[in-house]
Amino acid sequence: MAALDYAKSGVNRESADVFVEKIALLSIKTLNKRVKASIGGYASLFELDKKRWLAASTDGVGTKLKLAFRLGEHSSVGIDLVAMSVNDLLCVGAEPLFFLDYFATGKLDPGIAEEVLKGIVDGCQQAGCALVGGETAEMPDFYAAGEYDLGGFAVGIVDPSRVLPRAKNEIRPGDICLGIGSSGCHSNGFSLLRKLLPSGRSGDQLAWELLTPTRIYVKALKPLLAARKIKGLAHITGSGFLNVPRISEKVSYDLTLPAVEERPRIFKWIEEQSGLEFPELARTFNLGIGMVAVVEPKAAMAVLKALEKSGEKAWVLGQVIKKKSAASASQVNLRSGGEMAVLE
Repeated sequence: MAALDYAKSGVNRESADVFVEKIALLSIKTLNKRVKASIGGYASLFELDKKRWLAASTDGVGTKLKLAFRLGEHSSVGIDLVAMSVNDLLCVGAEPLFFLDYFATGKLDPGIAEEVLKGIVDGCQQAGCALVGGETAEMPDFYAAGEYDLGGFAVGIVDPSRVLPRAKNEIRPGDICLGIGSSGCHSNGFSLLRKLLPSGRSGDQLAWELLTPTRIYVKALKPLLAARKIKGLAHITGSGFLNVPRISEKVSYDLTLPAVEERPRIFKWIEEQSGLEFPELARTFNLGIGMVAVVEPKAAMAVLKALEKSGEKAWVLGQVIKKKSAASASQVNLRSGGEMAVLE
């Protein structure tokens, strides 16, 4: 099979980045001095008072929903919906407080809507946040029969002194990068993945595996954030390991993925079926790592053990390194087996 990259599957990352930049420029006229971080980060930050900042994030499930429609399994995508927003809140050091959902469909099927809601409730329980409201929109002729779309909105709270990443000069060469295992593809890359699936029973079996919900890291990371053991976090979502420099653009990163047999087997199938080279895989998928955490070298083993005790698979991936020069881009050197990708 000829290589099928993300652009050929219908997703243009570069256009999306340009659009986000335009949104940020347009939004400037709405901001005030209480806005501490706005569009472009994992979550926006808003000063509630001098000791408390609110953090807000929004996301959806994307074309992974097409697999839910194909299989008639609708609860797991509710977990995905919560996960994509609350995991982003963690990356600014915030504790999720509450969540709202948006469910839109052409004709409401109460049974399907209830299954989605059960998944959202499950996700909120895993994240320790309250489901406080939402919106159900019925729009005839707008969606194909039996299909729907989802949006999620999470709000959290953080002490301004605990916002991540820690002060920019605190992410230093020599700091250790830990990887926390993913449950699979989470909710990214599905426009490409759906094109790889065969029809019939074999395709359905793979679709069930791909439908595995996104892992929620709140319970594992919350005590470590409270103890100030983590200097920075990157949620490995859209654009894969290009998310790592979001921890700090002032440094670069040298990382090695765990052995392939320690990661979800679906990634081996993706590599074989897509024909993608390793650098493109690393720009598209999490490859078995849902979060990257930067910690002090002396704290690395204690944090690793705490993550494992909480039920997470975790590894030492590598370390923070110096950039080539102050003017150069932040770079991620990523290795897997005998392959290497240089991402910037």
